[in-house]
Amino acid sequence: MSGQFPCPATDASTPPPGRCARFEAPAHWQAIDLISDLHLDSGHPRTVAAWTDYMDRTPADAVLVLGDLFEAWVGDDARHQPFESHCVDTLARAGQRLWLGLMVGNRDFLMGPDLMQACHARALPDPLVLSAFGHAHLLTHGDAWCLDDAPYLQFRTQVRSAAWQAAFLARPLTDRLITARNLRDTSEARKQGQATTDWADVDPTCAARWMQDLGVHSLIHGHTHRPASEPFGPAGGQRHVLADWDLDGPAPRAQVLRLSAQGLRRLSLAQALSAPAT
Repeated sequence: MSGQFPCPATDASTPPPGRCARFEAPAHWQAIDLISDLHLDSGHPRTVAAWTDYMDRTPADAVLVLGDLFEAWVGDDARHQPFESHCVDTLARAGQRLWLGLMVGNRDFLMGPDLMQACHARALPDPLVLSAFGHAHLLTHGDAWCLDDAPYLQFRTQVRSAAWQAAFLARPLTDRLITARNLRDTSEARKQGQATTDWADVDPTCAARWMQDLGVHSLIHGHTHRPASEPFGPAGGQRHVLADWDLDGPAPRAQVLRLSAQGLRRLSLAQALSAPAT
């Protein structure tokens, strides 16, 4: 699938200039699934198997992944590696039967056009306003709005620059894979001893400015691994935080947020595959 969004993406870390990429769902769609933070990795086989089954069988008309589909993505040439090839094949099957949108996250920000083409997917700008079933929703991965995490934001600015990415992608694939593993290990070590509630959250003032300037009362994001739906932002506003997936750890978890004419519903994987798509 291919196509253009009506306006370019803006830098999610800055206040909105009054413009934002927008996408209007086709009128015939009955359900849109939103997921994020699967952190797919060959070391998590149960999570990968559950995701593969979900992608093959979801009855939704569209699946929008709001970042961190992969634990790490070191460039589109990695798609031919055994594990990555399995994931690409799964995405391609889904992309041929439904509308598939992929937004980059803090772990897989190097997903590029070659991957999108191979998967029959569309790259989702961050942020993006989705209009569907008579309502507008502001979608973002969420990492750029965690303003209290200054070290990460400095790192993000560096690795999102065209110069850094060109230099990194010019290195041999094996070298990039080692670097990604080292960065992942450093990140995991940093989290040791921290409760999820200690991690930085989306800055409410920043998010509220985006919502107000865009006239949107619903915010949907991932990144923070704290799934919840709660009042947020301008008067009458709500935010819906997507769940991370982990079916290999001691506390298995995975959810789908399904948007339909009936509103937003949090579904278990079993419910997502058995519930009507309306």
